Amino acid sequence: MPTAPSNIKTTLIVGMEIHVELATRSKMWTSVPNVAHRDYFDAEPNTLLDPVVIGMPGTLPVINEQAIEMAVRVGLALGCEIAKKTKWDRKSYYYPDLPKNYQISQYDQPICGEGSLDIPVDGDDATNDASGESRGRTIRITRAHLEEDAGKLMHEAPGGTPIDHSIVDLNRAGTPLLEIVTEPDFRSADQAVTFGQNLRHICRHLGVTEGDMQRGHMRFEPNINVIIEKDGQTFKTPIVEIKNLNSFKAVHGAITHEYQRQIDAWLEDGKVMGARSKSTRGWDDNKSITTPQREKEDEDEYRYFPDPDLVTVAIDDDWLNRIKQTVTELPDAKRARYINDYSLSPVDAGSLLDDPGLTNFYEATLAVGTDPKRAAAMLLNYAAKLANERNTSVSQLGITPEQVKGIADLSSADKIGSSAAAELFAYCCDHDDPAESLADKHGLLQVSDTGALEGFVDQVLADAKNQKAIDDIKAGKDKAVGALMGQIMKLSKGQANPKLVTQMIIGKVRG
Repeated sequence: MPTAPSNIKTTLIVGMEIHVELATRSKMWTSVPNVAHRDYFDAEPNTLLDPVVIGMPGTLPVINEQAIEMAVRVGLALGCEIAKKTKWDRKSYYYPDLPKNYQISQYDQPICGEGSLDIPVDGDDATNDASGESRGRTIRITRAHLEEDAGKLMHEAPGGTPIDHSIVDLNRAGTPLLEIVTEPDFRSADQAVTFGQNLRHICRHLGVTEGDMQRGHMRFEPNINVIIEKDGQTFKTPIVEIKNLNSFKAVHGAITHEYQRQIDAWLEDGKVMGARSKSTRGWDDNKSITTPQREKEDEDEYRYFPDPDLVTVAIDDDWLNRIKQTVTELPDAKRARYINDYSLSPVDAGSLLDDPGLTNFYEATLAVGTDPKRAAAMLLNYAAKLANERNTSVSQLGITPEQVKGIADLSSADKIGSSAAAELFAYCCDHDDPAESLADKHGLLQVSDTGALEGFVDQVLADAKNQKAIDDIKAGKDKAVGALMGQIMKLSKGQANPKLVTQMIIGKVRG
């Protein structure tokens, strides 16, 4: 909580604007490649351009259909009303990285209308459903509209070389951008971060964005002010918008700092919300403070008017139904299913959901009949280790769902041990053969032939140097079996079935 005199009460009020760069292959109004698509992440500055992107006279924009479908997909996931008809507007302002000096956006007919997203919270901030059960806190979505991104101002040269001026990279200009606007329903920085994390999960699992925060695929702009109650009167501080936060640490830090700063400012100057009183501030990550940028334009100053070069878009029922079929099970529902149906721990369920590629691969292993707990354990242990060593993702390792099932089946049948399973997993990543064939080829299958095992056990028990371990086993000390197991594994070249060997040793010693 912020520091304030004891005679005043303060309430933090936060609304959010979230900009999501859509991972279409081309830009919003032209076929030029989109820097937010994985294939073009590392494009050299100012190489993803054409006359439309740089705003040359006489050029005409053409709508990207895939961007519209991605926007609708997000709107459906958030329970938004989807517009039957939507149009495009010019939003005029000057900035060095905005080539046309206007942005094509949506003003009064956004593609997605009102919706909501529930987030987990504790205590009095929770919202109850009709039965009185807590469902967390409901964050209302005001709208989500499509527009184009601006370019990027760079204050150091490519490679990090210091410069005494700013340069412009227009690769990002024209990228499809979905702006999601919430009502001012947040009452803490923690709630804003939780919402942002949940929204990022949803957008990544829907496949509409890569969600790489450091690349600017999602940028958060909290709008913050404070209600102050003193001596029976209520005051509202001017709204401040914190621009372009690209980490959840920054979101939390900026809101927390701004809460205290606005209280301190009001105590000093008494300024309250009014016309033309909004302003924008930036976040200094090194100093952990917000810094002033400019006075915020009011709506009328943008001089919105319908874009004369673009037609309206009608979304009929057939098109909407086709898009609905692409809205997959959302992360929260998957998490509940993993925990309740598959008995996974919340930690393991969360780890599987952190990467949509891993989630999809896990689902593919379940589709071929793999035991859910064994599949999760292998992917979160063997696969994660290999992916880290090979600098790739789990879904790109090369192993197939059928091979994962083969390893799981061999493990459950006691045909391979845990160390052999890890080794076999690596072989499967590099070969297409069935798991059991690879296990046999590389000598990983456990020997369960009782005749062969009995010979190994008898040889070890006959060795005089093992008498103390034998006496301990006779005395009921089962841990002493371990002293003999290593010798049997050496004789069997690591292929003896430990479970059967343990049973044989105890049966022969105590029999």
